[in-house]
Amino acid sequence: MSRNLCITAVDGHTGFTIAELIMTNNDFRKEIGSVTGLTLHPDSEFAKELAGLGVEIVPHRPGRVRDIAKTLRDSGADTLCLIPPAHEAKLDLTTELIEAAKKANIPNVCFISSAGCDLAERDRQPRLREFIDLEARILSCKGDPMTATGHSPAVIRAGFYAENLLLYSQQAQTEGILPLPIGRNHKFAPISLGDISQVAAHVLTGKGKNGFNDKHRGQLIVLTGPMLLAGDELATAASKALGQEMKFEDISEAEAKRVLRAQSKSDDSELQYLLEYYSLVREGRTNYVSTTAFHDITGTYPQEPDEFFKVYAREFKVRNGNKRRKANEK
Repeated sequence: MSRNLCITAVDGHTGFTIAELIMTNNDFRKEIGSVTGLTLHPDSEFAKELAGLGVEIVPHRPGRVRDIAKTLRDSGADTLCLIPPAHEAKLDLTTELIEAAKKANIPNVCFISSAGCDLAERDRQPRLREFIDLEARILSCKGDPMTATGHSPAVIRAGFYAENLLLYSQQAQTEGILPLPIGRNHKFAPISLGDISQVAAHVLTGKGKNGFNDKHRGQLIVLTGPMLLAGDELATAASKALGQEMKFEDISEAEAKRVLRAQSKSDDSELQYLLEYYSLVREGRTNYVSTTAFHDITGTYPQEPDEFFKVYAREFKVRNGNKRRKANEK
C-alpha cells in the first residue's frame, strides 16, 4: 500500500533535500503515493522546484491548530516528516504542528531533531535545548489514547551539518582560512545534509505491520559524521581535498556572530543555534561519533570530510586572483 507523506518546512534546506531525494530516487519514490510539502513560504525557490517534481505545495498558515489539522487531513497524509521551521518562533510553530497532527490522527511521525540537544544547558544553549522539549511533546503522543498520532514514531537527532561550513566560503576563497569559534582542543563530527536525508528517506518510506519498518519504529536515531575533527584537522581535510593549503583560525564568539550576520541569510534564531552548537564543541560535549544507526539503516557509511570538501571545492578553493594579490602583498 502506497504511503501518503507530508513534509513540513520544505522551503528550508532539510525539508527540501528530503523531499527532492524521495521524488528523484526510484527506490524511495515507488513506496510513496503522494508527497505534500507544507511551507511558510510557498513562493520560495525551493517550493517552486519541488512543485516541478510533483510535490503538492501547501501554505502553512500558523495561528489556529484546527485549521492546520484540516490542512493535514485534506492532504490525505498518513505519514508526517516534522521539521521545525527556521523561524524565531520555532518552538511555538512546531508545538502547533504537533497538536494539529494529533487532531488529524496522523499515525506515522518522523521528527527531525538535533544531536547535542540532550547535552545542552537551558541557560547557556536555550535554542538547542528547545529540541528536547519538542521531542518530549512528540513522544508523549504515543501514550495519548485520544489520538492515533505517535503510534509509529521515530526521532532523528541530526548532527552538525557540514554544509554550515559553506558560510565561511568567503574567508576560504579570499584568505585560505576556516574561521570557527570552536577552540583548539575539542572536536566534533560534521555530517552532510545528504546523509541526513538518506536516513530520513529510508525511515519515511520503510513499512511494517505497525506503520514504519520495525527496524526504525520507536528508534531514537543519533547521526554524526564518521570522523572527529578539531579545527586544525578540519583544515587538513580541506587542504587534502582542495589540493591547496587551508588554515583554521579560532575566533571569538563575538567575531563569529559578526561574520555569520554578514554572510548568512538565516534569521537570528538560526544563527544563535549555530553559536550554541559551537559552544558545545568548546565545552568538549561533542567529542563523540554516532554512525552505527546510519550504517544499520542505509547499509553504507557517512561521507568522509575530505569527500565533502571535494563536492564543494568550487566554494572553498582560493581563487587565482586572490593568490596573486596575496603574493604581491608580501
